[in-house]
Amino acid sequence: MQRFKNILLVLNPEIDEKTALNKAVSLARQNDARLTLFSVVYEHPDLESYQDSVGETLLAAYISDRRQWLQDFIPTLQEHGVDGEAVVVIGIHFLEIIRQVLREQHDLVITTAEEKKGIRARVFGTTSMHLMRKCPCPVWVVKQAQTRPYARILAAVDPSVYDPKRDSLNPLILQLAGGIARKDAGELHIVHVWHLFGERYVRNRGMTEKDLQDAKAHEKMQHKERLDTLLARVDVTDLKPYLHLIEGDPYERIPELVAAQGIDLLVMGTVCRTGIAGFLIGNIAEEVLNQVDCSVMTVKPDGFVTPVTLEDA
Repeated sequence: MQRFKNILLVLNPEIDEKTALNKAVSLARQNDARLTLFSVVYEHPDLESYQDSVGETLLAAYISDRRQWLQDFIPTLQEHGVDGEAVVVIGIHFLEIIRQVLREQHDLVITTAEEKKGIRARVFGTTSMHLMRKCPCPVWVVKQAQTRPYARILAAVDPSVYDPKRDSLNPLILQLAGGIARKDAGELHIVHVWHLFGERYVRNRGMTEKDLQDAKAHEKMQHKERLDTLLARVDVTDLKPYLHLIEGDPYERIPELVAAQGIDLLVMGTVCRTGIAGFLIGNIAEEVLNQVDCSVMTVKPDGFVTPVTLEDA
């Protein structure tokens, strides 16, 4: 976790930010990092219905109130020896957050999960999902209810010999998950979900059950070897990690494991679709994020380019 030196904490007065603030201050203090408190005032279209002077006065009041709200947190930073500042901007939340990252070269964004309720209840709302898709640096989305230290951290890895970009994420995922586990004195769990490519096809082509099971055993062994190779590259032996080599579909098995093990934080990668810079989240990652009920840290592969630019601001 020593990699983070310029942290952006996104705050919203409509959300309980205590957990995210505590996480950010603790991490900044541990890393001797700079912490920026950042908030976006949404320029609502209804303001256009006011006369210019009235609309401008109302917007200026919103900005002033928001800036004062952020400034009230600064003494907490100072008490912990953390260097920080408060920044308020106007615009669309996820766009302005990413532009701030680009302007100031932040290396981590911490934000609080919106936790949408209703028929399709889920932890992550629109802003969180946009950030996990398009923000160029790691994004840590903190669940509001998780006030205690993380007891169980899950690193979802996918070692591959076929996709170097995807494989480049795995050491970083393990380093980040391991660092948080050490900091919070928590358990480290590592999961890799595998399946036999074309299993349904070969079943339909008449492969015997014995041959199928032999093929699956061989496939599992190959995945275990790749996982062992990854673990040899990133030393987490001091944490005595729990290894989960699971057969199935990741978008089913990872949420099941999160629920079964009571995972507090999931660390996972997001991978660009080929040829579409910035439009990450492969379908698997999207499905996982829509199902889990815990905090999540997402990281991007090497060479990721966000579709958001400063020129559009």
